[in-house]
Amino acid sequence: MIGYVRKNRLWLGLCVFLIGSFHMCAVFFMWAASLQQVLYLDLLLSVAVFAAAWIDAARYSKRQALKNELLKCKHVICRELSKELLRQGAYGRQELWQEEGLDVAEHDVHVLEEQLREQFDLNCDLQDYIAAWCHEVKLPLSASMLMNEKISDSTLRMAQKEQLETIRQQLHGALLGCKVQSSLFDLHVCAVNLLECVRTAIHNNQYFLIQHQFEIVLEAEPVQVYTDPSWFVYVLDQLIQNAMKYSTQNPVLIIRSKQSPERQETVLLVEDHGEGIRQSDLKRIFERGYTGSNHHNGKYKSTGMGLYMAAQILERLGHHITVESEYGVYTRFMIVLNASNLTNL
Repeated sequence: MIGYVRKNRLWLGLCVFLIGSFHMCAVFFMWAASLQQVLYLDLLLSVAVFAAAWIDAARYSKRQALKNELLKCKHVICRELSKELLRQGAYGRQELWQEEGLDVAEHDVHVLEEQLREQFDLNCDLQDYIAAWCHEVKLPLSASMLMNEKISDSTLRMAQKEQLETIRQQLHGALLGCKVQSSLFDLHVCAVNLLECVRTAIHNNQYFLIQHQFEIVLEAEPVQVYTDPSWFVYVLDQLIQNAMKYSTQNPVLIIRSKQSPERQETVLLVEDHGEGIRQSDLKRIFERGYTGSNHHNGKYKSTGMGLYMAAQILERLGHHITVESEYGVYTRFMIVLNASNLTNL
């Protein structure tokens, strides 16, 4: 009841004012009325006021009981409370939100924070598990690649080696993918030779480049840039693998760099003369899970994560990537390394 009085001070004050005003009118204007008549009218007015107050107090107590019961729940109660109040009519629902909405909002925010924290912990545990699993699988994979060299049948040996190399690439991508999605994304930016990074990426993919009979045109300059070499090489791996997936007959891979003295920046271009990308897909190829409309002629099943993670990594490194393509002719990725991250040798 104390809470009701505190919440309805204005309304109760108005009732007192009306009763007082009635008595003032009775004293100054109702000269002919007897004291008995005044008391009778006073009694009627008091009964009406107290009846209204009793009904409102009962509704208030019911709302408080409902709210207190729901506040004990461990889930979001905003929508559930709205459904319950719908039975009381629009006035009761609006009044409760005005009076008690802050308590409900604080409860729901606390519940959502707990749910978010629990989900974050689950995601971290899953990432740790996948990373540990990838490390464990590397041992039998390395053993299998050594055993593969002892197979006398050259056709079988090459076919099996291709599958093992594919597994190795997928494991490497999954391991780095876990690190990219982690809140503990580690960066070790230092001065590196751009040409050495390109050569490392080509070496990582040399088996499939040879298998696809790629002609490689390397025109990258030995300039010094500031980046994380392992993550930057991973991005180049993704671009080279993308070129292999979309390769056609007589495939060509061109990697060149150019410098802009005016803007004080270095641009690395990775170009292939493969299937190209449709104009309708160009704006979406860096989106999470987007696989495009080419489908690699049915040869590969894309996850749509490679270019997405490459763009995310470059963004965290302070670099920028764009793409241009003519369908059926070429695809050219351009990585811009900002002036603040670049010094010449």
